[in-house]
Amino acid sequence: MSDTSQTRARRNVAILALAQAILGAQMPMIFTIGGLAGQSLAPNPCFATLPISLIVLGSMTAATPLSWLMQRFGRRAGFFVGTLGGALGGAVGAYGLYTASFALFLAGSFLTGLYMSAQGFYRFAAADTADDDFRPKAISYVMAGGLASAIIGPQLVKATAGAFVIPFLGTYAAVIAVNLFGSLLFLFLDIPRPPVPSHDAPRGRTRRELLTTPRIAVAVICAMVSYALMNLVMTSTPLAVVGCGFATADAAHIVSAHVLAMYIPSFFTGHLIARFGREAIVAAGLVILALSGMVAMTGVEIEKFYIALMLLGLGWNFGFIGATAMLTGAHRPEERGRVQGMNDFAVFGLVGLASLASGGLMNCIGGDAVAGWKAVNLAMIPMLALAGSALIWLVLSRRRTV
Repeated sequence: MSDTSQTRARRNVAILALAQAILGAQMPMIFTIGGLAGQSLAPNPCFATLPISLIVLGSMTAATPLSWLMQRFGRRAGFFVGTLGGALGGAVGAYGLYTASFALFLAGSFLTGLYMSAQGFYRFAAADTADDDFRPKAISYVMAGGLASAIIGPQLVKATAGAFVIPFLGTYAAVIAVNLFGSLLFLFLDIPRPPVPSHDAPRGRTRRELLTTPRIAVAVICAMVSYALMNLVMTSTPLAVVGCGFATADAAHIVSAHVLAMYIPSFFTGHLIARFGREAIVAAGLVILALSGMVAMTGVEIEKFYIALMLLGLGWNFGFIGATAMLTGAHRPEERGRVQGMNDFAVFGLVGLASLASGGLMNCIGGDAVAGWKAVNLAMIPMLALAGSALIWLVLSRRRTV
């Protein structure tokens, strides 16, 4: 790679890391208060986390169209559409709170999913102009931008949640401002628009062929499980913390610690992948996710919430970034849009089911917050078994073919 190309790749990574920091702040904001606001509006407490589920459903629905849009018109166009969705989602959500309409609040959540989907492509965009050696680090550095979002988001929640008579209305107004301001970053992004393929250009493998490629299939499974488990537990955390007698501010601090743990390791995850390999880092992530569930099962003291959620963030980081690195190294350029859209559709599909299940497990199993929290963490077991088995199968099958 020439010096000019290296400079461009590093500048793009810096811009995307800033976008992750500024625009990404809206996600810990919404995930901190979404369940609490939903609980105040929902006709049934079992539906408290339905707003979070609608965000993820919107993200899943948008993944394939956004992937096509970026493949056809470039990353910048897709990212602008994402910030538009985030701003509209904040506006509709705020109006839903103002009118006490759960249906409108859910509609705003669905639109917010458009931003969440676009944010998921930041990591792929970082790899577009990076060479093979820099690619895992580029992905990791962009994910590290979430470190700032972990600080900015909860601080904005604390500053805005009580700004108006209607709780959380100010937070949704802040979400609108974050999207409008953060969208300006993409004016400086320099990622070439993919060329329009000619009729005789290679089309790559079909979706079925891609899904039956072992490395791609296992990467998708591990990404799905890592993200879904993180979402399953994080969505219930504010409900569990407040339900166990702690304050909303305590929930915000715990979510902040969790998001810090999600992104601080990104400064060295790429280096660990380069040294130990993608599969080893994914395996470490799955083990740490299991440890998180074990800690959460031992009690509901405030320090255990902190430890469990920090382990959850670290496990997500290793599992998700490792799986993303596996995926980016397993497809050809002409398959990029197809693979990435398919991956994020699958990931956010399972995340949506996890977030929907989270509220039901938390509020409708066992009758109290302690039993609900235990049910949420027990639900991690089958998904961890699936991802772990798939990864072991891949490693063993590769050794047999060597």
